[in-house]
Amino acid sequence: MGISEYASYDGLGLAELVRRKEVSAVDLAEEAISRIEKHNPALNAVVTKIYDRGREAAKRPASGPFEGVPFLLKDILGDLEGVPTQNGSRFLSGIPAPHDATLTARFKQSGVVILGKTNVPECGLLPTTESALYGPARNPWNIDYSTGGSSGGSAAAVAAGIVPIAHANDGGGSIRIPAACCGLVGLKPTRARNPLGPDMGDIMGGLIHEHIVSRSVRDTAAMLDCTSGPELGDPYFAPPNERPFAEEAGRKTGKLRIAYSVTDTVGKKVHPECVKGIEETAKLLRDLGHEVEEAAPPLTNEILSQSFMALWASGLALQIDGFAMVTGKQPNDNEIEGLTWGLYQAGKQVTAVQYQMAIAQMQGMSRAVAHFMERYDAWMTPTLGAPPLKIGTIDIHERDPVKAFEPIIDYVPFTAIENATGQPAISLPLHWTEDGLPVGIMFAGRFGDEAGLIRLAAQLEEARPWKDKHPKIWN
Repeated sequence: MGISEYASYDGLGLAELVRRKEVSAVDLAEEAISRIEKHNPALNAVVTKIYDRGREAAKRPASGPFEGVPFLLKDILGDLEGVPTQNGSRFLSGIPAPHDATLTARFKQSGVVILGKTNVPECGLLPTTESALYGPARNPWNIDYSTGGSSGGSAAAVAAGIVPIAHANDGGGSIRIPAACCGLVGLKPTRARNPLGPDMGDIMGGLIHEHIVSRSVRDTAAMLDCTSGPELGDPYFAPPNERPFAEEAGRKTGKLRIAYSVTDTVGKKVHPECVKGIEETAKLLRDLGHEVEEAAPPLTNEILSQSFMALWASGLALQIDGFAMVTGKQPNDNEIEGLTWGLYQAGKQVTAVQYQMAIAQMQGMSRAVAHFMERYDAWMTPTLGAPPLKIGTIDIHERDPVKAFEPIIDYVPFTAIENATGQPAISLPLHWTEDGLPVGIMFAGRFGDEAGLIRLAAQLEEARPWKDKHPKIWN
């Protein structure tokens, strides 16, 4: 292999080259480092560099499925002993992690070589990646546009060919949104499929889910085999899978019944490019032998938004006040962005009764969607209500959350549903605009059925491959 071919391989492909001794893990680490140095000034994807530590790890990578593959952690929940997890926040910055997160340890066991951490919005609040601490991450397809958020730095790094896979997490779409914006595969697993330990068992009432962004379905499936499964003391865990997820990528789907929607929960139609992407994918699915019809679960937007924000805002307040309790440092609006400060203040006003009501409402939604999914194997929607936003669309300094989110009120109509219900959902790069921006198509599956989504995603990847679609920055 010529090292110039590096970006054309997915993670499993690079690991196979390492196992065959056609290239060394050290060589791969150096190539990734050189690509960070080349592309990061334009993209601002990597915000913490741990090159020396990565070079040492590359000399002795674990012999897992991703042996020697360069990798990046997200600067939210990607705890690595001795390295700060700063959450994109000036207030939350500077404290080295006392130990690895359970997920970080499992990533290491998969064989990856960790070289740094990726850009995020403050506290992961936004569907873009822009913060006062780090500045905006930029989309490799067009640097005037957002990467999506909150795993935007990870998505930019993978889309640019810096690393083939990177850590991501999702509390309202933060794996799937950047995957859609950057032309990647983004699976949000079933609730509690991947652990949140050792410090947490549940975050924001079960809204938060962990995984990766990647360029191939098989990488997404194989890494889920490496990271999934309960940790001792977890409050609950996902149903066990029948066989390794990696094996599902090659299995036949059978004839599926798939619902699709091009309108949001209040009946408003999404952007024409998103409608076009759904229509094209629906035709492809029918050509593949599946039954496809327009349908949606009975959801009330007002209940979803109220319950979601009660959990989200109170969870933010816990994060900030928890940091203050540990460090003795008091929250202040000089070190916290205006939008974050406004949500923090709102979160402090959420009562115990309101919190419990929000949990009950989300459980009601989960039952409604579960009944809907008895009739369908998957529910297809655009991942987003429109193509990627331009950077600066959201004013991160606006303290009124309603006013700050007004420009994007129609942008994220679907992704939070699966965080509320806990069901798995995957965004696939199946459409591009005439201007060359990616548009993700999302499939939600039954609770616990990542296997079904992986089989379907692999079938679509084979039928309409995206492997050779990449931004000009690769060249």
